[in-house]
Amino acid sequence: MTLILMRHAKSSWGDPMQGDHERPLNRRGREAAPRIGAWLRANGYTPARILCSTAVRTRETCAALGFDVEPEFRSDLYLAEPETILALARTPGPAPLLILGHNPGIAEAAARAVAQPPAHPDFETYPTCATTVIAEDGRVLAFVVPRDLPAT
Repeated sequence: MTLILMRHAKSSWGDPMQGDHERPLNRRGREAAPRIGAWLRANGYTPARILCSTAVRTRETCAALGFDVEPEFRSDLYLAEPETILALARTPGPAPLLILGHNPGIAEAAARAVAQPPAHPDFETYPTCATTVIAEDGRVLAFVVPRDLPAT
């Protein structure tokens, strides 16, 4: 099964009274997520199933990707540990599976899921909207961050 692990797009810190779970995307995030979605489609990595954290920023990222797939919003993905993410990745269902979550869990899950990390300098830090596409055998099929893609 092909697995896609994605960190949410850049979120806003504009309201200091707003709880972490409620933070929305900022302008950069609203611009980056559709570009990542277009890149996934153009490269044949359109998900058949999406598991997404319930946080506002992950929900907004998921919607902005533009996939015609009804996401499953899961509270256990909000700030999930890598073990939780990897357990969800092993659940039966259609593939490719996109899991949309948060650091540090999503970055650590990606590091554990791959046989060999990509040479990309951003893989270790897994910045916002970082996306890894992983084959069933652990090969990295692709890794991308928004700054790798042309602006639209």
